[in-house]
Amino acid sequence: MADAATSHAQQPAGATGVLVLADGTLLWGKGFGAEGAAVGEVCFNTAMTGYQEVMTDPSYAAQIVTFTFPHIGNVGVNEEDLEAKVDGAVGCVVREEVTEPSNFRSQGTFGEWLAGKGKIGLSGIDTRALTRRIRLAGAPNAVIAHSEAGTFDIPALVKRAQEWPGLEGMDLARVVSRGASEEWQGGTWTLGKGYARSPRSPRPHVVAIDYGAKDNIFRNLDHAGAHVTVVPAQTSLEDVLALKPDGVFLSNGPGDPAATGVYAVPVIQGLLERDIPLFGICLGHQMLGLAAGAKTTKMHQGHRGANHPVKRLEDGVVEITSMNHGFAVDNAALPEGVEETHVSLFDGSNCGIAIKGKKAFGVQYHPEASPGPMDSFYLFERFVGMLG
Repeated sequence: MADAATSHAQQPAGATGVLVLADGTLLWGKGFGAEGAAVGEVCFNTAMTGYQEVMTDPSYAAQIVTFTFPHIGNVGVNEEDLEAKVDGAVGCVVREEVTEPSNFRSQGTFGEWLAGKGKIGLSGIDTRALTRRIRLAGAPNAVIAHSEAGTFDIPALVKRAQEWPGLEGMDLARVVSRGASEEWQGGTWTLGKGYARSPRSPRPHVVAIDYGAKDNIFRNLDHAGAHVTVVPAQTSLEDVLALKPDGVFLSNGPGDPAATGVYAVPVIQGLLERDIPLFGICLGHQMLGLAAGAKTTKMHQGHRGANHPVKRLEDGVVEITSMNHGFAVDNAALPEGVEETHVSLFDGSNCGIAIKGKKAFGVQYHPEASPGPMDSFYLFERFVGMLG
């Protein structure tokens, strides 16, 4: 319904949704899900499956996801595929109008589910053109709005998009992190059996710091042989140590790692000083780098999808990975004590580090996938193997 390369001041007949970019560009379409308006950074995700997992990934907090795959919503939604109970993306942009689901696991429609979660959808957009725009000009701030009556205060929406400060400098981990510690229960999922039960046998104890974690990370730690205790993002070093961890996991999450690092980095540095094994994913990987003296930067467009090739430098093996990040560790300025272990074959950006002389490593991508390929599950076993 709309071409992302041009500005449409005139509202087309029947338009019940609009994406308002901060430069005043209006992309008209058909709204679905919740009514209202939400502000965030517009990004794109190239995965062909897993839209429900994407929309419930806390790393997408304060973001509007453009799905490049045209058929979103076609398999419906179900309770098993949620990645977290907290808010993830504020809305999504899709090409085709959402149809009735066709899948034996479906428990409802994507549109109804979005409405129940308070998230806004917009269909009928030329997502290829919008993706090209993001690749050329960077991820814009925008407001996504839905009104069944087709009534919009466009000047107010433009102003809201322009006044939103953006993700740089924004600490969102404290917003999406759980509020209390919990003993994690449950392993990986199998068709027909659901999620596995955690064994009761004695196992290494991993304290997982939740900066906005996906639940499948904890399930994979459990599957790899760990007993997992999940704690909030702002848990102090003393409280982490009081749990007597054999190792500490640093989770994924949204926002600027430098902002979250204000309270997280001193904790990580204290763990490094005590030689406690560490494993970080995504935001956790970035903050492990900050704790070791590296720097992070805001990326032009970010990496979001389930087909990202990453080269493992120790042996040249290429892993196809799932990614979701708009910030990265700057591999042009790594300190002497930090070794680069993985790089993106798309743009050469950093995708993995190890701290020399320590049992501490991190990867920028998501080895738990959900959605995505299973090439990198070995990393959970590698971490748990350090704890014996």
